[in-house]
Amino acid sequence: MPGAKSSRHCERSEAIRSGARNIGLPRRPRPPAMTRNFPPPSCDDWIGRQEIRRDVVTKGALARFAATVGAIDGEAAPPGFHWCLCLPDAPVDALGEDGHPARGGFLPPVPLPRRMWAASEVEFVAPIVVGATVERLSTIAAIEQKDGRSGALVFVGIDHLIRADGVDAVRERQTLVYREVSPPMALPATGQADLSAWPATRTVRPEAPLLFRHSALTFNSHRIHYDLPYARDVEGYPGLVVQGPLLASLLMKLALEQTGGRRLARFAFRGVSPAFAGQPLHLAARTGGDSITLAAIGDDGRQVLNAEAWAMA
Repeated sequence: MPGAKSSRHCERSEAIRSGARNIGLPRRPRPPAMTRNFPPPSCDDWIGRQEIRRDVVTKGALARFAATVGAIDGEAAPPGFHWCLCLPDAPVDALGEDGHPARGGFLPPVPLPRRMWAASEVEFVAPIVVGATVERLSTIAAIEQKDGRSGALVFVGIDHLIRADGVDAVRERQTLVYREVSPPMALPATGQADLSAWPATRTVRPEAPLLFRHSALTFNSHRIHYDLPYARDVEGYPGLVVQGPLLASLLMKLALEQTGGRRLARFAFRGVSPAFAGQPLHLAARTGGDSITLAAIGDDGRQVLNAEAWAMA
């Protein structure tokens, strides 16, 4: 019955909103009403769909993460390591042209060709230690359409709950964005970024081996991160694209250095523009009030990724 379906949708939406309040993360603005029949009505059936994955934390996995992102003192897994757990395991013959698993399984069959990790809001509830048995419950929480400057955009919100040895350890709202094909891009011009507003900075130059290692750690087969001909000739990028979660992990490490030894309680990031292998990036942080504002800034001064972190009380 149409009325019953609408009621269930409202109940799901209220549950999602309540969950966001419980996490304590900033509320998202309501998106504008859809102006096209996009995504197709069948995608609404994916709201509420769930997936459970399990894993075990090993010393080897932690060592490889530290070798990629940088060593972090402490017995518990560093922030960002949870993205290396409960990984996708689609067979090679079930991957699409872009290297992602074919659509229509857990994720909705959004009919737009390009997909990126747009943002995440993470709450670190309890430590994850070596030997822990991990379970991740993922739920499709929202599917929203917007019209951007480059055309139609579809945002898919996924709620992840990670439990370690039966205890809630990480809660996350991950946002994926699907978009239309964009015109080819040129490499950003080199320049001198103004970092005077940032008391803490560090300059990195992500090269192809770092991108490859991070893709291996997260079992991410998206070809824009390791296949230069595909990234350039098919998706129109001028170089290999640096992973958003890689930059977020580097910024979390910088944030920890500002906390005086306290663990992170929350972290949120949003991708603004792409960064490319071989180009300098400036990681920047400043503390104000009860939070740490962070950014990855291109050598030309453009914002690549914005983030904010909160330390444990």
